[in-house]
Amino acid sequence: MLTLAYDGGPGPWILFFPLIWAAVIVGAVIVLRRTVWRGRRGPWHPVCEDNSPLAVLGRRFAAGEIDEEEYGRRLTVLDQRFGRGGKAGAA
Repeated sequence: MLTLAYDGGPGPWILFFPLIWAAVIVGAVIVLRRTVWRGRRGPWHPVCEDNSPLAVLGRRFAAGEIDEEEYGRRLTVLDQRFGRGGKAGAA
């Protein structure tokens, strides 16, 4: 080891190259986990979304896609069929 450090070799800095590569690999894994492996949504989107029929109906009403009368009719049908919990009930 002393010959590498003092005889014109690469010196002790060669020991840092594995650490640099480890940091690059860890950084790449972190970036992939936060973007591509999460379903191409990126870190700013929620991890899970509620896609139940009641939640979709509520979002459509909030966005103004349907009016209050249609919202009430559809909500009644969904309550009869699925109930407020969003699970299929015993009809």
